[in-house]
Formats: sequence, C-alpha cells, structure tokens
Amino acid sequence: MKRIVMTGGGTAGHVTPNIALIPRLKKLGYDIHYIGTEKGIERKLIEKEGIPYHIVNAGKLRRYLDIKNLTDTFRITQGFMQSLAIINRLKPSIVFSKGGFVSSPVVWAAWMNRIPIVIHESDYTPGLANKIAIPFAKKICYTFPETENYISKEKGILTGIPVRESLFSGEKRKGTEICNFDDEKPSILIIGGSLGSEVINKSIRANIKAILKEFQVCHICGRGNVDKNYQGIKGYEQFEYVSEELSHLFAMADLIISRAGATVLYEILALRKPNILIPLSKKASRGDQILNAKSFEKQGLSYVIMEEELGKKSILEAIEKVYSNRKNYIHAMNSNKAGNGIDEVIKVIIQCSK
Repeated sequence: MKRIVMTGGGTAGHVTPNIALIPRLKKLGYDIHYIGTEKGIERKLIEKEGIPYHIVNAGKLRRYLDIKNLTDTFRITQGFMQSLAIINRLKPSIVFSKGGFVSSPVVWAAWMNRIPIVIHESDYTPGLANKIAIPFAKKICYTFPETENYISKEKGILTGIPVRESLFSGEKRKGTEICNFDDEKPSILIIGGSLGSEVINKSIRANIKAILKEFQVCHICGRGNVDKNYQGIKGYEQFEYVSEELSHLFAMADLIISRAGATVLYEILALRKPNILIPLSKKASRGDQILNAKSFEKQGLSYVIMEEELGKKSILEAIEKVYSNRKNYIHAMNSNKAGNGIDEVIKVIIQCSK
C-alpha cells in the first residue's frame, strides 16, 4: 500500500482541495496522513474525514520586517524538526502540499528524505510558501493558465483545482429549508471566506432592506460576525460557518457574492452560478484575489467590485445587473473548458509516487 502525506492550512482554501482528493485516493488504496497545526482550520476539517492528523508548530512567513519574525523563525525550525520526525516514521511514497505557512517545514522534511513532492498552486501567482517550495518539488499543479509565467515550465502542469464531489449533490429544497426561505423570490448566497469579511458584512447589512424587496439572502459572515440586530428578519439568514450544509446552499443560490480566493471561484464555476466577486484588497493581502477576480471578469465569468469601490458603487445595482444577465454568465461558464481538477491532480500524484 502506498502512503501519502498531505499538508496545507491557514485558510479553508488551502484545505478543501485536499479534502476533494481524499475519496479518490482512498479508492486507489493510498494510506493517507495529514500534517497541520494544532489550532488551524485544517485540523477541524481534516479530522472530520477520519484521516490521521499529525500536529507540528508553524511560524508565519512574512515579506516584511517584523519583530514576530524572530519568534516565528524558532517556530518554523521547531516545525521542521517535528515534520522530519513524522516523515521519517511514516516513510510516505509522496508528499502533496497545498500551501500555507504550515506546509514549508513539511516540504523541507520530505526533500531531506528524498520523498517526491507535488505542490498545488490555486492562485494566479504563487503564494510565499509555494514560492519557497517550488525548488524542492517534482511537479507543480496550477490552476490559472497565466500562472505558467510565474513557475518552472518543466515542472508545471495545468490541472485546475480539485472540487469536492459532495458539492454537486446539493438539493435546492434542503437549502431553502435550512434558511427558512420560500420559492417566491430568488436567493443570494454570500460567502466572505472562512474568516469572514467585515467590509462585505457591513455593505450587505447597510443595504439589506432594499435587497430583501427583491431577493432572499443567506449570509455566511464568519465566526463571531453574526449580528443579533438582524436576527429574525424574514428572508435574511446569517451563519458563522457552514460545512455539510454548503452543498444545499449552493444548490439553492441563484446568485453568489464572494471573495475571490481561487478555490471558491472554481467551485462557483463548476456549479455554474452567476456571481459578484469582491476581492481582498492589497492592503490586507498580496493582491492574489484581485488577479484571480480580474481573470474571471476578463473571461466573462464574473462581475467584479473592488473593495475600495463598495461605498461608491451600489451593491443592489450590481446584484440586479448580474441577475438580469444571469443567462449570459451561465453561458460563459458552460463554454469554459476548466473542469474539476481531481482527475488531473490524481494522475500527477500517481506518476510521482515512489
């Protein structure tokens, strides 16, 4: 039996593609293990899958000077030693890394043990952890065609993102029941990312009365971000976070408003949902979501509002515009060649396994 060690974390986008691969890897007979942090979102998500989970310390990788770099250097070193011990003990056939700061020590430990490494980059440009991992990787799976300009062409393979097959089994009726909605108005699903978005939350709530005249709104607003002042309003349902229910909420949605992390973009594309993207600003990120969103906008797959424009542009006008043109967006999605990346990524894993 071949053994695979998977890693990746920090946000749901670094974990859910790994989860999408797990059922197929099990069918192929792989013994699957996961390395992540103690308190990261990856632990809760992976342990639900019944996969052995190994904890290591991890320090954040930063592109700027910060006193925390000193303490995090120690944590990264500690994480590397822990990863080395785990890799030595498990002796996997391959390591698959989805990025995030927890992945770097695992990649280094695998390379030290001559274990083949496959990394997956979801975004338009590689994140810092994957940039560091690229020299050690045997193959680099990537998602956006434009990404080939930022990686080694010899190592790179355009695979797309693995999308969880469970998302395709959602039922509109169940989504409607979860939200206590009816069939009289179309439904909007708002996804602010696994950590939520204060900017999106404020914008939606400031316009909620006007929006509810024509639509029903299911708002996934992030942990600790449910506003009690808006509870009990007919047609507006708030959730901190959803897991098993997500497929039904996707099925229910006639339109989606979302951040522009690559994973959720390709889930939206796979499900053919008209959407409005509000990418994370450069002030709070490296700008990857802006590039992701612009790529989708250029292909006619999405309507984009920059975070800085939320106060100037009417969110209601954007909703009405996208909904009235929903057939054009769905047509563009149906014409897009990007599919579920599971098959292609699995091929790479099989080819690279020892």
